[in-house]
Amino acid sequence: MKANPNPKANRHILMLTYGVVLLFVGLGVYFGYFLLFRSDSVINNSYNARLDSFADRVVRGEIYSSDGRVLAKTEVDGEGKETRVYPYDSLFAHVVGYSTNGKTGLEALSNFYLLTSHVNLIEQVVNEWSGLKNPGDSVFSTLDVDLQKAAFDALGKRKGAVVVMEPDTGKILAMVSKPDYNPNTLAADWSNLVAEDNNSGQLLNRATQGLYPPGSTFKLVTALEYMRENPANYRDYIFDCNGIYKNADYTIRCYHETAHGHQNLEQAFANSCNGAFSNLGLQLNLNKWKNTADQLLFNTDLPLPIAGNKSSYSMEYGADTWEILQTAIGQGQTQITPIHNAMIVAAIANGGTLMKPYLIDHVENAGGDVIKKFLPQSYGNLMTAVEASDLTEFMGAVVRSGTGSALRTDAYTVAGKTGSAEFEKGKETHAWFIGFAPAEQPRVVISVIAEESGSGGQTAAPIARTLFDLYFSRQ
Repeated sequence: MKANPNPKANRHILMLTYGVVLLFVGLGVYFGYFLLFRSDSVINNSYNARLDSFADRVVRGEIYSSDGRVLAKTEVDGEGKETRVYPYDSLFAHVVGYSTNGKTGLEALSNFYLLTSHVNLIEQVVNEWSGLKNPGDSVFSTLDVDLQKAAFDALGKRKGAVVVMEPDTGKILAMVSKPDYNPNTLAADWSNLVAEDNNSGQLLNRATQGLYPPGSTFKLVTALEYMRENPANYRDYIFDCNGIYKNADYTIRCYHETAHGHQNLEQAFANSCNGAFSNLGLQLNLNKWKNTADQLLFNTDLPLPIAGNKSSYSMEYGADTWEILQTAIGQGQTQITPIHNAMIVAAIANGGTLMKPYLIDHVENAGGDVIKKFLPQSYGNLMTAVEASDLTEFMGAVVRSGTGSALRTDAYTVAGKTGSAEFEKGKETHAWFIGFAPAEQPRVVISVIAEESGSGGQTAAPIARTLFDLYFSRQ
């Protein structure tokens, strides 16, 4: 007797079949996505042991500056021994990094490309049969040798960092950190560099990993929050400064107790009036203030191509008066990295949109053919275009009539903010400058931190001036 078909059972089988087909389609789509967009980053992961085996077949490629000058290369002697050489010694120590005793900087970021060879197939086969290694691809960075050297020289013997970048692309043009080390002698110097009694932190890239109190550069954040909470009347803010601001048992002093007199918000910002900003901070909504700080990438992993630390903003609802007063002027528990300060200013310069910082322009094979090109990428909006325009106006006043007078020139216009950050009682303040030029059509952003160097206007701003002068002298 012939059994009747069971429609319910057939429907279940059909659903199972569709499910299996969809699963395989999904796997196929993900596999294609992985090959196109994720494979390089996974292969280039420092935990991937496969990369070590690449060096058995490929001579590590070269790293170049943006104009084709060699920053790192591999020399091979007659016995086949390979030595990594850095022609500029310590000049690019932190940003190019090293490839012995681990890998840092561009050496780590571009490890996969440097150990991959795209010479033609015939040459690869001949080299394999001859027992020779193939030449690795070369990485062309965004770094500018002349700007790097100028930043290195201007910082001098001070500890600190300098970052130079393009606001509309995210290209990093220079990145200096001091004290430094010589990557050519790293292996021999290693035990001294990592010794417990060595407190200089020479291996630390202060530009991306150094955490500092932002000092008055944080007044950008405080001003932005006040503008957001008082959009219709923030320009009506008035404060009378006599150099010393008192609230109950608390005292805040302006730099050298300078009495700024009758100040509106722009004037208080330009003159970096601590009294005005402390008073202003007490008027802010602490929850909204923290949200603004988080929106500006505090407490967040920054979209950086190399290792960096999170900046921290910890003040929350319920904070006491002293913490509010200190936080408003960039003291208290707030800490920031020089690259993060540069990124906030870059977003202001770019109409509120942050472009992701990047260090690799393109990759070439040994024959000079471009294998991969890196293009600017937007991270997103940190603020509105109107907010960015208003902050630019305030930053312009810093240079025109405030603490950034060292940057006044007829050659170009600068929008900036200075800062003098206290960090330990009895020690000189850290000197900050962040800014961009030209103010009306920004092309370059500079962030400077000079440790224990006093006034930002007197120390950090002149360093930035040297770099702006060089940049625009070549245009």
